[in-house]
Amino acid sequence: QVQLVESGGGFVQAGGSLKLSCAASGRIFSVGPMAWYRQSPGTQRDLVARITRGGDTEYAHSVLGRFTISRDNAKNTIYLQMNGLEPEDTAVYYCYAEITTIVGNWGNYDYWGQGTQVTVSS
Repeated sequence: QVQLVESGGGFVQAGGSLKLSCAASGRIFSVGPMAWYRQSPGTQRDLVARITRGGDTEYAHSVLGRFTISRDNAKNTIYLQMNGLEPEDTAVYYCYAEITTIVGNWGNYDYWGQGTQVTVSS
């Protein structure tokens, strides 16, 4: 089966930096768009940044200029470099991927990581 494994979350003071990683593994034929979402208690899961297989990116306005999404297609991995972190960035960050799987019926499916906690203190 396909799974997304996230790492890199933690505690940081305002103004600090963190780098998140998300690696896809399993019965994968190809990985299409990947993205980072985040969710705070009582809120919807919102898009933070998105990247296509070709490297085109899209960012939420609130993180534009502070966060950078990138990917390594050979490793089926994406990264989120977060600089200038603010308390408002505190959330659980989730990795998303659209993956063509070779298990069962071939096709594109949505996969989500388990989430990694990012806490930014004042």
